[in-house]
Amino acid sequence: MTEVKMNEAKNAVKKLWPSHLKEMKQRGEKIAMLTAYDALMARLLEQAGIDVLLVGDSLGMVLLGHDNTLPVTLDDMVHHTKAVSRGARRALVVADMPFLTYRITVPETIRNAGRLIQEGGANAVKIEGGQPVAETVARLVEVGIPVMGHLGLNPQSVNQVGGFRQQAKSIEGARRLAEDAQELEQAGVFAIVLESIPEELARTVSADLSVPTIGIGAGPYCDGQVLVCYDALGITGDSAPSFAKRYAQLGEEIVAAAKRYSADVKADVREARTGPARPSEPAATQESSAEPGSVVRATSKEKVAS
Repeated sequence: MTEVKMNEAKNAVKKLWPSHLKEMKQRGEKIAMLTAYDALMARLLEQAGIDVLLVGDSLGMVLLGHDNTLPVTLDDMVHHTKAVSRGARRALVVADMPFLTYRITVPETIRNAGRLIQEGGANAVKIEGGQPVAETVARLVEVGIPVMGHLGLNPQSVNQVGGFRQQAKSIEGARRLAEDAQELEQAGVFAIVLESIPEELARTVSADLSVPTIGIGAGPYCDGQVLVCYDALGITGDSAPSFAKRYAQLGEEIVAAAKRYSADVKADVREARTGPARPSEPAATQESSAEPGSVVRATSKEKVAS
């Protein structure tokens, strides 16, 4: 499909919904997804044409300084999802369900997911896991909550798998992941994130599914790609994973800009306090502009002179 036709198809859609991602896969159009945690970033990424904004529980590590995603609460996710939803107009907004908000009873899971939709304004939720969560996925879809799946490295299982490392490297592991993907598709997911798995496995799974796959550290053969926006923009520095391509070095630029500001403040530079001076305007005289009985305020220059 030519780039012109892809752009025409994209522009024809005023708002992206989960069903549009499957149509993009059928057209051969790759899906661009980035994380977003606030309204301003959501607005900027949407202006860049990003299709899907993921309000990831990665905010626990990126914004809140935790070592992993486990401390993130449902209230945290609702708060940030609200912000992203206010900043996005066209992009599909997907919110992560945090740790211990879905591998519980189905009624509790539905209530928790419902908060992300009703209060947060998300268009869909994302949950980690395969066969063990398939029934939960089916029930969420049944009540009208679109679900994105997540296989491979499940960050919420970091304690169980022993760190952030590539998954499904063995023949048995690959077979199990492929089966999980099929079960999730049958349960009703509209897309599946494949994280940190061998690229040939990602290629096979992507070809076998009718729903799109979105890769992160899973090679180039998925139907789309996702990165943490702070990694892609070069803000997280050396803490970014090795597979995360940097498209800017904003971290360095922020530090440099802050250093220049600090230097101006220390030197008592006027612009550091007030910004550049505006062009001076002729001061109005009392005779020409003041109404009878009114009090004329002094201009800035007059105040300084006095």
